[in-house]
Amino acid sequence: MTETAASSRPFRPMKERFRGFLPVVVDVETGGFDWNRHALLEVAVQPIELDADGNYVPGDIASVHLDPAPGTEIDPKSLEVTGIRLDHPFRLSKPEKEALDHVFAPVRAAVKKHGCQRAILVGHNAHFDLNFLNAAVARTNHKRNPFHPFSVFDTVTLAGVAFGQTVLARAVHAAGFQWDPTQAHSAVYDTEQTARLFCAIANAWQRPISPAVTDAEAACSDASPVHTG
Repeated sequence: MTETAASSRPFRPMKERFRGFLPVVVDVETGGFDWNRHALLEVAVQPIELDADGNYVPGDIASVHLDPAPGTEIDPKSLEVTGIRLDHPFRLSKPEKEALDHVFAPVRAAVKKHGCQRAILVGHNAHFDLNFLNAAVARTNHKRNPFHPFSVFDTVTLAGVAFGQTVLARAVHAAGFQWDPTQAHSAVYDTEQTARLFCAIANAWQRPISPAVTDAEAACSDASPVHTG
């Protein structure tokens, strides 16, 4: 088979790959570890796209700096780790509701583009990011959150299985990419690297070409009770 013929094989659209969910990589930087108490300070989102051969590739990234929400706290030690300067003149931060609108809009557009039902958060220690995002959604009473409220794809698990590595920097190296420690703990940089890692692992996984629903998939229909435990 020629290379041209191989690259023209049909592939499943995104809406048929993850039960109608669109993987969207998210990273947050915060004022601490308690999502109910500490402030959300940075968010970056990057939908996963498909190239002409059906391979996963990182899409366009959107990011925002946030004003600490009223009533939230900031642990100075967290700022030492992230390097965030809340008083930086070029930080151009937004109120929490406006900031969520800024990053949610391109996610909803990507979900619509692929005919998916909603987004599913991809992250490194993904529930940390999801919990902070959900807390901000609750504080602002945001009604247009595109993300699944509790399900995630965690690259800690994926990288542990694929490479035997759970630390993001080591997993990125194991996947064959470079890691710049001077840029780490930036929401944009960590999102970009997590997206590359997710795509590398997902592209290495054998996937079916046929969109036909298997007996196992049919047995696990949405009519079945959802198990959350």
